[in-house]
Formats: sequence, structure tokens, C-alpha cells
Amino acid sequence: MTQPTLAQQEQQLRPLRRLAGLLDSALPVPGTRWRIGLDGLIGLVPGIGDLAGAALSSYILMKAIRLGVPAGVVLRMLFNILLEMTLGAIPLIGDLFDFGFKANLRNIRLIERHIDAAANPDRHPRDV
Repeated sequence: MTQPTLAQQEQQLRPLRRLAGLLDSALPVPGTRWRIGLDGLIGLVPGIGDLAGAALSSYILMKAIRLGVPAGVVLRMLFNILLEMTLGAIPLIGDLFDFGFKANLRNIRLIERHIDAAANPDRHPRDV
């Protein structure tokens, strides 16, 4: 499989950014600077909520693989999803964690770092 060009990666990343924003920060919490997303709201449903949220998050993970993100970054993304799903399953405290952790936005940042590092190989990945 050939590596997508930078322009193709950016084009494919645009809808993933929107999805991550919808899942993690779509709605403002009145009277605060906080934002919550559909992932946290779905996670409030006992039993299947966190599993459903993880399934939605997995879409971003699968797209990252198609974008050519290295295995180490994919594993980090998977860890973020599993952590949010596992801790989110704990009543109340897990729901608060789910609203604050924002695994999808974290995973988008990981993808963006990879794309930027590939486009600028002379820069250290931590500088991105």
C-alpha cells in the first residue's frame, strides 16, 4: 500500500477532526469554559454506553492506520480508547473521567504530530 500524500492526509484528517470534536467537545457547559461531547453523554448509558463510545472512537483509529500512522502511535491511540472505555465504566467517577479525558481529541493530535513529523523530518516530533 502506498503512503498517502500530505494533501491527501490533510483531506482525510478534516472529517476526523470534526468527528473528534463532536465526540469530545461539541456542547458547551453553561456557566463554564468546559465543553463536553457525545462520547461522554453516550457513556452515561449503563452497560453499553462506554462500549458504544469506544466503537465510535475506533473509526478514528482505523482511519489512522489507513493514513499510515506507525504501529507505536496506533498502540498509543488504542490505549487512549481502552483507558477511556475502562475507566468510563466506573459509575459517576468514570463518567467525569470520560468527559475530561477526551481520547478522540488526543488521538487526533497524535495523528497530526505524525503527519507533521513526516512532512518535516528535520524537526523533532516533540517540537510539533
